[in-house]
Amino acid sequence: MRLKRCAALAAVALVAGAMLAGSGPAKAESSSFFGIFPRPYDFGNGPGKGASPVRRQVVRYDGKYRPGTVIVNTSERRLYLVQDNGTALKYGIGVGRDGFRWSGVKTITRKAEWPGWTPPPQMLKRRPDLPRYMPGGIDNPLGARALYLGSSLYRIHGSNEPETIGQAVSSGCFRMTNDDVTDLFERVKVGTTVIVMN
Repeated sequence: MRLKRCAALAAVALVAGAMLAGSGPAKAESSSFFGIFPRPYDFGNGPGKGASPVRRQVVRYDGKYRPGTVIVNTSERRLYLVQDNGTALKYGIGVGRDGFRWSGVKTITRKAEWPGWTPPPQMLKRRPDLPRYMPGGIDNPLGARALYLGSSLYRIHGSNEPETIGQAVSSGCFRMTNDDVTDLFERVKVGTTVIVMN
């Protein structure tokens, strides 16, 4: 009897915890609610089928760019966020396929959570089967977050195809897992410089 009562109380606590977890946003520094529930966006870098084939990591950085700069190395298929302690955060990315790679210096001019997607006219010309607009959500090709690069058509964005990270498959945008792009999104701000090296 006592054992059943303990089990019932544990079940009530678990349900209450789940309700509390869903009632407010996750804190950026916490990887789970109460050490039990994963972050709502923890579907890119952790274990499971949404995991990135390229794990993010901290690496040594001795380059010339100042902390806060984003460096995209398309040939390596990696993105670096320069830190202020002689290190950089290194993320795996998907890059443009042959004929769609580019280089240059851009600025993040806009940040969006669960962005909607409007394929540009150039893409619709190549793929007339695409929808004219797709609202934001887990099935949207832009994924959980998007960082818009200047006035260009290009973005650093999430992806609903984590298996493409480390590959050259896009039309010029830089793909990250939803977990990685959410991590980057929280660390950078509008005005951040993005160096794209081909």
